[in-house]
Amino acid sequence: MCIVNQTASQNAEEFGFHAGDIVQQWLWDDDVDDSICTKIEDLTGEDLVDEDYGTAVDGVVIWWRDGDDEDTLADTIVDATTMLEDNGPVWVLAPKPGRPGAASSSTVQSAAKTAGMNAATPLTVSKDWNGIRLRAFGKGR
Repeated sequence: MCIVNQTASQNAEEFGFHAGDIVQQWLWDDDVDDSICTKIEDLTGEDLVDEDYGTAVDGVVIWWRDGDDEDTLADTIVDATTMLEDNGPVWVLAPKPGRPGAASSSTVQSAAKTAGMNAATPLTVSKDWNGIRLRAFGKGR
């Protein structure tokens, strides 16, 4: 498990989003870490948009919990990347091990592979949540 540089984590820079980016979040629920949302909004200067947003986006955050179907995650990844601008960051955020809803990184990796994506090693993005960045097969940093 990699711990993100504290300054980057405090400023949400590890996500790869930039000022002016429109970031869409999927599977938001009451258990999400709103401080992550606030940090992304502070960095981009834009409100996060929901999954019903119908225009191109610059990045995606998917909130994922254990107990949800792996095929549903693969489908969500495909749906979320449909409106994504070329090479925009895609993140799956899941509760850390030992927290309610903690999801196995192997489940996320398997769903990502099914959706045509590679999953990176999980990073700590807050006290209770890990983030896994996804990239389309063959895409570099």
